[in-house]
Amino acid sequence: MSEAATLHPTALVDAGAQVGPGTRVWAFAHILPGAVVGSGCNICDHVFIEGGVRVGDRVTVKSGVQLWNGITLEDDVFVGPNATFTNDLFPRSRVHPEEFARTLVKKGASIGANATVLAGRTIGVNAMVGAGAVVTQDVPPNAIVTGNPARITGYVSTRRKGPIKADEPPPAARPPQPARTLSVARAELRAMPLVHDLRGSLTFGQHDLHLPFAPRRYFVIFDVPGKEVRGEHAHRTLHQFLVCLTGSVRVMVDDGRDRDEVVLDRPETGLYVPPLVWAAQFHYSPDAVLLVLASDAYDPDDYIRSYEEFLQAVRA
Repeated sequence: MSEAATLHPTALVDAGAQVGPGTRVWAFAHILPGAVVGSGCNICDHVFIEGGVRVGDRVTVKSGVQLWNGITLEDDVFVGPNATFTNDLFPRSRVHPEEFARTLVKKGASIGANATVLAGRTIGVNAMVGAGAVVTQDVPPNAIVTGNPARITGYVSTRRKGPIKADEPPPAARPPQPARTLSVARAELRAMPLVHDLRGSLTFGQHDLHLPFAPRRYFVIFDVPGKEVRGEHAHRTLHQFLVCLTGSVRVMVDDGRDRDEVVLDRPETGLYVPPLVWAAQFHYSPDAVLLVLASDAYDPDDYIRSYEEFLQAVRA
């Protein structure tokens, strides 16, 4: 244990525990042998850390939290007061599994007060778990989850507050408004032409005039339960153009630096998603029908499904 750590007189740090320089361990906290706590951490009152736990640098663990064998907190994680972790999905008194489930909270994630995280879950980079949420499934990077069971209710934004909606559609038979540039590099929210007459309404898009690429494929997403999230990937070379034909859906786009949340709720509004932009669709209304135009045929090797791999590709 480093002498540079600051320990409250009532804190109990057993021999064999590692506590990094600059870390503060407050009153009545107990750290067992074999536990590793990084530098610059704040371990608050009445925190219990078992021997198999790994805690990164600059982590805050608020009062009343217990970290059990198999739990890893990466750098810059925040754990709110009385948040609860588990490491055994079928606990019995005096009956121990051969190996405890591994729970991973990735870099920069936050877990709110009184939240519960079931054993074996992964909380993604920069994710936000709301107070009192019960996490029963993995949480994607940058997602905000709330409720019991926890569901995605949004994504952490880097600049804007609240989701972005297209400007009001232009009057009948007028040219569409210019593309609306987002914080996310190269992504655009486009208002398409809209024509009204006595027979109804019509909207359309033409390559080189309205569409940023020539489509070679389309697919349609519908009957999505509102609690489900689709997408959660990027493409290496594929361009996509998303139009919600009926109902509404929210789309998160992320270029590795900035992030936007867009509402698609009119057939004359389209979202252009270029290559190397991470995207996810959520909050589907029951009647939502999402049309996706793609620049090329389906190629599984074009998908990037790991957010960490996506960030590496963007940096490269």
